[in-house]
This record gives sequence, structure tokens and C-alpha cells, in this order.
Amino acid sequence: MTISTGKVKLNRTLLASALLAALNQAGAQEAAGNPQPGTVADATPSVVVLGSRSRAKTALDTAVPVGLISIKDMQAAGPLELGKLLQTLDPSFNFSSTFISDGTDIIRPATLRGLGPDQLLVLVNGKRRHQQALVNVQQTVGRGSAGTDINAIPLSAIHHIEVLRDGAAAQYGSDAIAGVINIVLKSQTNETQLSGTVGTTSKGDGDLVSGSANTGFALGLDGGFVNLTVEGRRRGETNRAGLDTLRVDPPRVTQRIGDSLAKDAYLWINAGVPFDKSSEFYAFGGVSKRTGDSAGFFRSKGDGRTVPAVYPNGFLPNIMTTVKDASLAVGYKRDLANDWNFDVSVNVGHSELGFHERNSINVSYWYEPKPGGGIYAASPMEADTGKLKFDQTTFNADLRGPVDIGGTKVLLAGGVEYRRDNYAIEAGEPVSYQYGRTNNPAIKILNQNGGIAASGAQGFPGYTPGTAVDAGRHNVAAYLDAEHNLTPQLLVAGAVRFEKYSDFGNTTTGKLSMRYDPSRAIGFRGSVSTGFRAPGVQQKFYSSVSTNLNSAGVLTETLTAREGSAVTRAFGIAPLKEETSKSASIGMILRPATNFSVTADLYRTNIDDRIVFSSNIAPESGACLTVGACPIKALLDPLKVGQAQFFTNAIDTSTDGFDLVAEHTSKWRGATLVMSGQLGFNQTKVKSRNSQSPVLTGAQLFDDSQVTLIERGQPRQHHVVAADYTVGPWNLNTRANYYGKVQGQGFTAPFIQTWEAKWLVDLSLRYAFTKRLSLSAGSNNIFDTYPTEWDKTRAAPFPQLGFTHCWETCPIGINGRSGYVRVDYAF
Repeated sequence: MTISTGKVKLNRTLLASALLAALNQAGAQEAAGNPQPGTVADATPSVVVLGSRSRAKTALDTAVPVGLISIKDMQAAGPLELGKLLQTLDPSFNFSSTFISDGTDIIRPATLRGLGPDQLLVLVNGKRRHQQALVNVQQTVGRGSAGTDINAIPLSAIHHIEVLRDGAAAQYGSDAIAGVINIVLKSQTNETQLSGTVGTTSKGDGDLVSGSANTGFALGLDGGFVNLTVEGRRRGETNRAGLDTLRVDPPRVTQRIGDSLAKDAYLWINAGVPFDKSSEFYAFGGVSKRTGDSAGFFRSKGDGRTVPAVYPNGFLPNIMTTVKDASLAVGYKRDLANDWNFDVSVNVGHSELGFHERNSINVSYWYEPKPGGGIYAASPMEADTGKLKFDQTTFNADLRGPVDIGGTKVLLAGGVEYRRDNYAIEAGEPVSYQYGRTNNPAIKILNQNGGIAASGAQGFPGYTPGTAVDAGRHNVAAYLDAEHNLTPQLLVAGAVRFEKYSDFGNTTTGKLSMRYDPSRAIGFRGSVSTGFRAPGVQQKFYSSVSTNLNSAGVLTETLTAREGSAVTRAFGIAPLKEETSKSASIGMILRPATNFSVTADLYRTNIDDRIVFSSNIAPESGACLTVGACPIKALLDPLKVGQAQFFTNAIDTSTDGFDLVAEHTSKWRGATLVMSGQLGFNQTKVKSRNSQSPVLTGAQLFDDSQVTLIERGQPRQHHVVAADYTVGPWNLNTRANYYGKVQGQGFTAPFIQTWEAKWLVDLSLRYAFTKRLSLSAGSNNIFDTYPTEWDKTRAAPFPQLGFTHCWETCPIGINGRSGYVRVDYAF
């Protein structure tokens, strides 16, 4: 296996490695946690359930890498969004900042080990979490995927988080190719925990106000409980746009480039009610509503997509998004004879994203010829532009326990699963998509420049009745896991899973893993597995028409065509099939002392027939004397759009990586110092580009800009070094994140823009007045670090349009330094 570290200098890696020799990983392996009062389960936070269905283990004793993030880790970190917090604490996790990306501005892509958002499975209390309704169709990390909206879960409801960094499709099902994140909710009782935070950036924008309350109370005398969480947050917009020197005179800021204005509200519950000493009914889930206020691309006064009579100086479309999310899992578990137990559950989830366009106009409405002469000269300035909806229902029945085979004890776990996925697109208001009031393309409507007037609302054209859909599929699965200690030092485990889908057939996957501990001080682990990911219903049924910038900086209508549509048939794009994977990892665990441990893991994941979003397929330029000379133009012109794109099994990829984690805790009279370090190296390569189309080559179907986004859109190195010092009522936490360089050429091809590697340092100080009252102050990115600026010559015209830093890939964001004050109180 070859691990490339790009241009990271050797001495930097050696320095980081030396630091690791004395450092401890805060929040990834065997964290001490922060026990919650009122529940016995909360007293053992170092135990994880991921990686084995057979029995819980400590994080350092698993056969595959499993990280653990405790309440204390979450409290010491500054971010209040779950995605940003995970990125700060776990180097295998990436949560890229996005802007001017429609719905992706509010539902940002979450990835693990450099793979796609839909190759990461998220669980809550060990049960599958539903995916998001949004498909990332803009030029961002995760393009073409629909992952899990991880920010729909409030931090104040979470007790700890487990991160399985290994292929686990055979254990947990489709979309666990990169790994699994299990979010365990609080179950504390007889206490109310209140928290309030205010913050801002060094530029004086992005003001943050957040408050939460978590309370729990016992039900009966046998361990029953109800835990409730309420959380609310308002984050102001930030704008780091520069002057627009091309489209306005005198130059001024015309774009909004940064975080959108966001308002979030959450209500969550976690409950368990024993029927008797051996059985329990449980329920958990929550609802959330989040609104976003972002912007599209500026329309200049001379552009054909504006109306000077309404917007004499041009205008910036305002995209309002509303995300509604709801989930509820109910189940019954029972302890049986001979250490067996049974668990049956039903889990339902709903994700909905609504779009509303403001500060806009339908140019074709305005300039539409009026009977009797003249034009209507009227158009609404705002409209609902449609909704995306995703619903999932999952039924599970699990049974596990030991069996005696020839005097040998084998731990078995098996079960069945039924899942139903449904996807819907609702059309927007007619004005949001129509070409004139009758939507008749035969009527010639000319814009201010004499060209054909654009249809629909400017900014985010509405979903049309033609793109509306309400369709779904179901699948059934059966799985079996086995685990056995061949000797006290050697553990072997295996898993096999069979799944059958209603739309494309069946698949069988398997996994083998091993753990060997010749002594307490040293251990070895490894695994091999096969996996698959079924095409998401979002990928199968999504279609739209959107307005994007092409590489020349020109706004162009882009058609996203769904599977089986006229355009995909015309281009010869086959129906989607599952992507398959093979994964292998090998690791070592060192425990030279009770307060010091080191883990090192190498891994490789190969994925064939990976489902991706194609490049923007544009017509040929220049003269077209015959149809055969310009086949793409011949296909696109009748559609009256400038570009087309679609989902396809277009590439095979290989991902190599190396994780090194060390932890060390020092205690002396009245003080504790926990030092931590994690090195993460990761590299994805596109091995081949495949096309079934007689018109498009593999390089046309998935061009170099998309290869760059897959290979270099996420940092190949992400390292975390931290120190946590507690003495008496004081706690000081310092954490430094190193993000390797990223690259993109989606808007500048063939020029590849590089955003260089950066260190970000966070600092927080906490004082506990009493055991129940504490005050914290902190700063994220205390050295006010920004990404590399755009190359003003080779990346033109984007710097001249006001783009200052990153765009299509932006792991560190562009807000610079921020500060906050937090108060925590419990009673």
C-alpha cells in the first residue's frame, strides 16, 4: 500500500510524530467521559457498541478502529454544529463549508475517510438514521450525493459519539462503505442542564446566540427514564466577498460569500420503560426546523436576466430555505435465557427541504407581449420554488447470544431488516418556472438585449410539474455475525449479509476481522470486507433545471436529467446499478503504560462502478455543418438548455489511508493534563473513467475538474494536536487542527486552483464556580487564519467578481477568528 502525503515536508511529519509520542487523543480512544447523574449506564462511557454486534467493548479492545467522543470533548470544543464539532475532534471526518450552493448552504456534506457523504452510515442509539432530501448538485464536495443531515441532531441531546473507521456494509448495510457514526443520546435523570452561548467573528458579523435545556426524570423504580432536550440557535450571516470590478462601476461588493443567516430549533426525546426486570420498551427521536437565508449569483444591470425598470443597478437573488426533519424509533428488547437477548424496532424518518426565492423576477413574465400591444411589464418578485422530501421506514428484529459448539463458546448475532425509502419533488409556484404566463415556447419573448427571455425565477428556478415525482422502493436483508476467541489472545469474527432490492436485484457481502493480543502492552488487528451501496432514491428520481456559472463566468441553464429520461436515453446512459467495494485494514495497539496508548492503522478501500454526478455536458462550440459534427448540440438544442448532467456509474476509485493516534494522561495532586494527537493521511485516486454512451467518452462524462474534486477536494492530511489541563475549578483546552492543501478547477479549468495547507488553533478557558455552575470563554481560529486567495490572473474572472478565497472546496471556512462566551448551569 502506498500512502502519498503530497508536498508536506518530511520534517513537519517527523515533528508531528514526535509530538504524538507524548500526546493523547482527546475524544477518539477510551475517553474518560463526563458521567451524567442518575443512570448506571452513563458511568461507563469508555464502552462502545460499534464494530461488533456480539458484545460491547472498550474502544482500545475492538478488532477494528473505533473512536469515542465524550461530553467533555464536546464541551471543550467551540463549534455548536455537530458537523463542525466532529471535524474539529476527529481527523477522519470532513465537513466542508459551502456558499452560493443553493440547499447545500444549509445542509452541508459530511464525509468520512475522504469518501462520499452517502458512503457513511449514521446511527442514533444504534439504529439507522434516515438520509437527507437534498441532493448536492452544485460544484461542492459530495457532488451528486445525498448523505445524512448530521446537523439535524442537537449537541445538547448527545451523551457520546462512536466513530467506526472501517468498511462495515456486511454488518450494518448499504452506505457503510467508509464507516459508521453512532450517536448515543443522553439518558440522565433527576437533573436539568441549561446552557447559553453568545459569540461573533473578528469582523463583527456572524453573531451567534444559542440556548439549550436538557432535563430527565425517572419513571418508576426499575430504571425507567425520560430525557428531553430543547435547543435553539441563531447564526448571523458572514460575507467575505471582495469588490466586483467587472460588472459594476464604481466597483462595489455585489455577492454574499460566507455563512448564510441560519435559525435552528430542536426538540428531542430519549426514553425507556421496563416492563419487568428482563424487558424494556424504548423510544427516541426528535423534530427540528432550520431556516437559511443565502444568495445566488449577482445579475448585473446589463444582463439579459434582469429588468432595468425594476433593478436599475442589477440585483442579488435571495434564496430562502426551510429544512424540516423528524424521526421516531420505538422498540422492545428482552433478555432471554442463557444470556440471549432480543430486540425488535421500527424507525421512521422524514427530511424535507423547501425553497423560496425573494428579490427575484421572472424576466419572461415581464417582457411577455401583451394582447393589443406592448408588454405586461409585471412579475412577482418572490415565489415558492418547490420542495424535496425523503421518507424512510426501517423495521429490525435482532437476536444475539452465545452458543456452545463442541465445547467452544461462539457469540452469534443475527437478524432481519425491512426498509422502505420514498422520494418526492413538489413543483414550485407557476411563476417560479414558467416561460411567460402560458408557458408556451412558441411565443417569442425577448429580453432587454434582444435575446430569448429566461424562464422562471432568477436565482433558483422552481421545480416544474415535469420534474415532480413521488416514487420509492423497498429492500429486505438478513445478516449473521459470529465472534469467537480461538485462544485468550486471539479473537476472530465474521459477518455476512444478504440484501434484496425491489428495483435492481440482490447482493451478498461479507467481512472477516481479527484481534491478537500477545500481551496487555501490544495488540494487532485487521479486517477484510466486501461492500456495496445501492443507488439512493434521490439519485434515481431527482431532476431539475438550475442556473450556474460556466467556466467563462457566464450564467447558463443546466438540466439535471433523471434515470430513464429522454435525455439520458438519448445519450445512452444506462440505469444506475449498485457500487461495490473491497476494504482491508491492518493495525497495531500499544499500551506501554496504563495512562499511555498508541494506535496505528493502515487501510485501503477500492470502489467499482461508483455513482457520481456527471460533468456539465455542454454543446460543441464553433461551426456545426452537420448533425454528426456536433452530436451533443443536436441532443441539447431541442431541450432549450445550455448544459445537461445526470447520475451514472462512471468511475472506479481507490482510497488509501493511515491513522496514527496517541494518548497520554498525567495526574498529580489537584491537577490533570490530557495531551492528545492524531495524524490522518488519506488519498483517493480515480483509477478509471467509464462510459456506456456512444456519444460521450469517459473523460467527457466525468471530466478532469470532477476528478480533481474527487481526488483533491478533501484534505489528504488532517492532524489534530490538543492539550486539556484541569486544576481545581479551572480548565484550559487548546487544540490545533492541520488541514492539508485542497484543489479545485470546477470554475477555472484547465487551471487548478490550490488552497494551501493551514493550521487552525482553538482555545477555551472554563471556570467552575460550583459543581453546577460554570463560565467558559473561547476563541476558534485564534490566529485569524484564512484560506489561500484566488489566483487573480489564472483564476479570472472569479477574483474580479468578488471571490476572495475558496469556493468549491473549503474545509476551514472563510470566516476567520471567532469568539464566544458560554454559561452552563445544572439543578
